[in-house]
Amino acid sequence: MRYVAPPRGTVDRDVFERMPLAAWREHAGWLEGAEWPSIEALNAGLPTGAAVRFAAQTPALLADGLHYEQRIAERGVVATRERNWHDLFNALAWLRYPSLKRALNRRQVGEIAHMGTKQRSRPQCALTHFDEAGAVVVLRDPALLALWDAHDWHGLFWRERQAWADGRIEVAVFGHALLEHALTPGRLLVAKALAVQLPAEGGMERALACCARAIAEGCLLGDPQELRPLPLSGIPHWHADNGAEAFYHDALCFRPLRSGRRYPAPLAG
Repeated sequence: MRYVAPPRGTVDRDVFERMPLAAWREHAGWLEGAEWPSIEALNAGLPTGAAVRFAAQTPALLADGLHYEQRIAERGVVATRERNWHDLFNALAWLRYPSLKRALNRRQVGEIAHMGTKQRSRPQCALTHFDEAGAVVVLRDPALLALWDAHDWHGLFWRERQAWADGRIEVAVFGHALLEHALTPGRLLVAKALAVQLPAEGGMERALACCARAIAEGCLLGDPQELRPLPLSGIPHWHADNGAEAFYHDALCFRPLRSGRRYPAPLAG
């Protein structure tokens, strides 16, 4: 069933206090204010010399006949629906993660040149899944990867609960559709994640740069099966009910590993 975001004036303010939306508090005015941010305001948030700008998605804009991704690549224009949660979060992703967004666009345009605009390749599906629901996960403890590989959700989120606080594992939510879904309290969120193995001193910026480079070079996201499911609702304090151990046995987001399913090794950052 297609997700329908709540109207702006009805959003429960508590969702902005809980992750993943709590990580975007620098844009609290745009997210929580009574009025929608204008296209001009979004563009003012771009750094000087940005490769893109936002433009209202109007019939006049679409009359150029370009595919959404082609318009970004050829004109630097991100078609943006006004007063729309999905496109607002997409704009925020461009502001925070420009290298990842540019890498995805570069690959999408390359696939469109090969496939045309009527068909979609496996790489296009992978790129879109990550764009919409992606997360980047930094791993600094190999034991946690083994739990994730096995879909041992109780182990990853409950027995190793401290790992999410002490830096052994860290996540950055990238997908704008995932952020939109977080507007609904209590929703069980599952990301499509890329894993990056880093030494203890390695930071998230290093992991993001590693992912962007690998995507742009075509070394990553050639198939949707490369993406790992990560139930974000299991991360301590990200869901109101996950303070109870039973949550990790009962919540529907915790799927067992399918027979024969194997994940690629993490990127080495």
